[in-house]
Amino acid sequence: MPILVDAHADIAWNMLKYGRDYTRSAAETRLLEKGSAAVLHNDDTTLGWPDYQRGQVAVIFSTLYATPARWSKSENKSQVYKTFDEAHALYREQLMTYHRMTDSTPDKFRLIASLRDLDLVLDHWTSPSPAANGHPVGMVVLMEGAEGIRNLSELDEWHELGVRLIGPAWVGTRYCGGWNEPGPLTDDGRQLLSAMADDNFILDLSHMDEQAAVEALDVYRGPIVGTHANCLALMPNSNSNRHFSDRIIEGIIERDGVVGVVPFNGYLKVGWTAGKSERSEVPLALVANHIDHICQLAGDALHAGIGSDFDGGFGLQSVPPEIDTVADLQNLVSLLEVRGYNQIDITNIFSGNWLARLKRDLPSS
Repeated sequence: MPILVDAHADIAWNMLKYGRDYTRSAAETRLLEKGSAAVLHNDDTTLGWPDYQRGQVAVIFSTLYATPARWSKSENKSQVYKTFDEAHALYREQLMTYHRMTDSTPDKFRLIASLRDLDLVLDHWTSPSPAANGHPVGMVVLMEGAEGIRNLSELDEWHELGVRLIGPAWVGTRYCGGWNEPGPLTDDGRQLLSAMADDNFILDLSHMDEQAAVEALDVYRGPIVGTHANCLALMPNSNSNRHFSDRIIEGIIERDGVVGVVPFNGYLKVGWTAGKSERSEVPLALVANHIDHICQLAGDALHAGIGSDFDGGFGLQSVPPEIDTVADLQNLVSLLEVRGYNQIDITNIFSGNWLARLKRDLPSS
């Protein structure tokens, strides 16, 4: 069973908005949350430390994310902002949540801010002596939507506190067009990218509008990835700018980046709607199709990965039927094997590609 890197998980958002405790198993959290607002608005959880252990999930990209007030539909206004100051405060609190979490449970979760941190986590997972009590899950911090950055002078502090990836958009921001709110990079966005490169932040194109992403591929001097996005070519007539066109995928490949595929039914079948459609309509094989499409564009298996986005506004009710928890992403192994992928390819898709980029781009200490 290969170890797995999951390039997108909204851990702190769920902890602070719904009180989820990710040291518990998904099954235990589901029992505790039965009939709650968390399930109504975010589905049943698919994540938990015991599930990470069963699925060999060694590293996750843990997000800082808050919702712009104009896009908040829930009565729970926690983790919602109206101003840049409010966004900054929320993102800062989420980042401190990760620090407290990893300080209090280092046997279960550890922050990864350097190559040394990454090596220590991987050594634990690959040690020939099995760990009696499981392995720590490494957390690489990703800022999703950059409106927590009030001015460019704050970037050094965010970096010092452990942020390693930044996605300028969720919906449209002052930096660029985004999901459901298209548009190019703004002057503020260009200045942000220039300043990000000075600290070698990894740029995440996920959620950026095509026009903005194309320009970012051209002007950004640092590393570029797409942590969680599927292939527009396999979602014809979706009328959404949330998916990556082949042009964007090829641009990420040319920059030696990785695209993480999302096992969310709404991003796998056009027209699939939570509460109206059946999970059975979207087999896990469709996830393998998106992975395969990226590999076919690349001509190898060195640029595809997984970015589950689990618990990021959806959960058990909105994923393929072969998935109960994150551990079941291992079911992709057999689906890739029947497509002709060998063990080296599968290991790269599951973890090797993301780890190669982290080893290239993280500071040494």
